[in-house]
Amino acid sequence: MVRDWPWWQLPPLLRWYVATTIAVWVAVAVILAMRTDWRSSDLLLFALLAGCGSISSACTPRSAYTSGGGVTMDFCSIWVLPTAILLPPIYALVVPIPFMAVLQLVVHRGVVYRRVFTAAAMGLSYAAASWVFHSIPASFAGTSVGSGTHAFTWCLAVAACEILGNRGHHYLIAVAVKMSDPSVRILRLDLNRESMQGLFVEIDLGVLIALAVGLSPALVLIAMPTVLLVRRFLVFPLLVAQSRVDSKTGLLNVSTWEAEAEVELSRARRTQSPLAMALVDIDHFKAVNDTYGHLVGDRVLKSLAQALTSQLRDYDRAGRFGGEEFVLLLPQTSEADACGIAERLRSHVASMQVPVSDRPNAPTVSLTISIGVTAMEPGETRELTDLLAAADSALYHAKQTGRNRIATHAAESNMGLDAEFGGHRTGDVRVDPTGASLRLSRLLCVSTKARHGAAIASAQTDARAAYRQARRGRYCEQLAITTSCAVTLGR
Repeated sequence: MVRDWPWWQLPPLLRWYVATTIAVWVAVAVILAMRTDWRSSDLLLFALLAGCGSISSACTPRSAYTSGGGVTMDFCSIWVLPTAILLPPIYALVVPIPFMAVLQLVVHRGVVYRRVFTAAAMGLSYAAASWVFHSIPASFAGTSVGSGTHAFTWCLAVAACEILGNRGHHYLIAVAVKMSDPSVRILRLDLNRESMQGLFVEIDLGVLIALAVGLSPALVLIAMPTVLLVRRFLVFPLLVAQSRVDSKTGLLNVSTWEAEAEVELSRARRTQSPLAMALVDIDHFKAVNDTYGHLVGDRVLKSLAQALTSQLRDYDRAGRFGGEEFVLLLPQTSEADACGIAERLRSHVASMQVPVSDRPNAPTVSLTISIGVTAMEPGETRELTDLLAAADSALYHAKQTGRNRIATHAAESNMGLDAEFGGHRTGDVRVDPTGASLRLSRLLCVSTKARHGAAIASAQTDARAAYRQARRGRYCEQLAITTSCAVTLGR
């Protein structure tokens, strides 16, 4: 039974790193508990700070822990810092426990050992910061804020201890993340604008709350609404990011990909540079779902999304078109180069083995993909629907001729609305039934072979009406996403 715990499924080095951190926390807690002079006033102040921190943790949006990727800023440390500054180190060591308990029971039920490890890492770091602060001479810092120059030096000492505790806690966890996934670039996560902004706000709020509580514990009633308000503002970028990506794969969703593709296509026409597009479809994906279940199917989608991201350039755009279909936009790429990229993707995916679970020696699933490629060469003028229609036709040909291969199709003007067939004009519109995108679906294909001009005009009018309906449907979807973000922000 114990062997079924997720902790046992970690790599050995990571497993013992987590266990050692928790064991050190227990040992330090025993030592500090024996050396601490327990006073009722300290216990009351601890209860006040622990309660405020628990309320703040309970107000953390669940989406912060379910979005996947990135660094989660829950601001627990802004309540640990005043505990470390105003109370003995034992209190800083144990105060993360109620915060993590609230996150686990109220906000999001994560993996238990991760919560315990996070509490231990945070407690150890801020206990060390507390010990450092109390070691500073009272003339520079001390337990009271004071006034004049002493208040200024006191704030400097508090800020230095916040940096020590915050970064110590952060890098204890970063080591575990790096052991779990060596491909993660910690510095890239740390040095981006959102992380630096969050770090500055966290340090600033921690120092201000420590200063307010140091002057009078009653001032926490003013500090609490400020913390909740700042959190709401910082959650907004997360909501915007979530509205842009597909929740299962982390790639761009259809609406975002289409908007960015239109921008790149306009740039390519203006600069007369090449641009390529590819549609990717997983072969026999239904058989994976039927054999292993939809959860394994989701793992396959995520693995393919990671493969696409790792194999593409930084300025390429990959999105999920729906189901098992993905779409790639390749700026500054000719058809020949796009075929080379597609072949690299195809061979890489064919060599992948996707485990059906996280257990050691779990069965694996092999994948193959079919890819349809098209391109707009310099000097040509094509619409996005023309490229999508050509790539869709190429993908269909790759499927029909055996799968696990690449096919190409030249894009033609007005191909998305009027395709040439047997010398006659045909209205050929394949529209997403939900109206959510311009995804070209083979489930609906209006192909009317006309011999007279009146019939041709009628087919073209119907096709353009369907096109406009799809555009309106996509706009409504984007409006619904924006409204959803606003509602979530206002809660």
